[in-house]
Amino acid sequence: MVAPPRLERLTVAQAADRYLASVRTETVRGILSPATERSYARDVAELVGLLGPGRVLDDVTGDDVDDALVRYQSGPDGRYADPSRKAAPGRSTATVNRFRQSVTRFFSHAARHCWVQADPMQWASPPAKVRERLRVERTALSASAAQALVATVQDAGRPTSSAAARSDQALAARDRLVVALLIVLGPRVSELARADVADLTREPEETRWRIVGKGGATRTVALSPPLAAALESYLTDLRPRLATRRPDDADAQRALLLSWRGRRLDTQAIRALLARAVSRMPEPYRRPATPHALRHTTATLLVADGWDVKVVAELLGHASIATTGAYLDRIDGELAAAIRTHPLAASLREVSHASAAESPGATAPTPLA
Repeated sequence: MVAPPRLERLTVAQAADRYLASVRTETVRGILSPATERSYARDVAELVGLLGPGRVLDDVTGDDVDDALVRYQSGPDGRYADPSRKAAPGRSTATVNRFRQSVTRFFSHAARHCWVQADPMQWASPPAKVRERLRVERTALSASAAQALVATVQDAGRPTSSAAARSDQALAARDRLVVALLIVLGPRVSELARADVADLTREPEETRWRIVGKGGATRTVALSPPLAAALESYLTDLRPRLATRRPDDADAQRALLLSWRGRRLDTQAIRALLARAVSRMPEPYRRPATPHALRHTTATLLVADGWDVKVVAELLGHASIATTGAYLDRIDGELAAAIRTHPLAASLREVSHASAAESPGATAPTPLA
């Protein structure tokens, strides 16, 4: 008979370090994406702080996990902080459930490696099932607001009347490209941040972008002529000048989007770039928006224009059209317009007229008071 493995009493911090080392190994082997690795690392680091780094992992109970989840949910979500607000918005149910999945994976790994006698997640309370309304800054822009945003970034590079140009005008070509890609193609912000110049096929007739999505899945999308022109303007003029600032940085030399200092533009920098563009929009259209909101905007406007949901799902990199359906925000007047243009609406009117013609002695109905 094989003896069961002996319990190894590790502290929460020690267990987290070992677990994240295995996560890094899975990333190198291609099992996990770098974005997933960063998400697990962020969540596990948060868990260590909530449980206490010096505490023995095997002493953690289901009640301790519940308490950590409640404290996590009540904390501010720093990813979507608005500088104009005094405090960042609270974490959504979806964010808390994602954190819970990371915690569940961590304790499953701990149970397999005998760091705990039993997985405490089996005694934790079930996850929240109710999805609250999406934050305003994560919902789709209207067509007029989207056009105002595009017009704003188009005007950003024009000379100002003042003698000293704004500092962001020097990066106007890059900012125009970023906003245009987000609002026309709807990529995930992580997909845009890790895009390399080599992912783009630039031919006289067509420019294509090979997007590396979740789990390493790839999709290829063609750029419209105006979008291809914006890309060409950035690649031939601005990017070469930015790339010379860090000639020894191999990752920067590969990256499509570069910062003023010549480094690869990360997701936080892209969010900040978009926030600056939104702040310059005309007041009637201005409201907080994230790259994910522009992803919603792409889906909503394309479907409203008559494109098949399957095509939109392929553009966004969704494995299921059910996921795309969750991205379609309600458009004012859409339901009424659908009823007015129903395929059988005209037939019903014809039947009504025909019935009236066949009944010459019929009297008009008395209107309701």
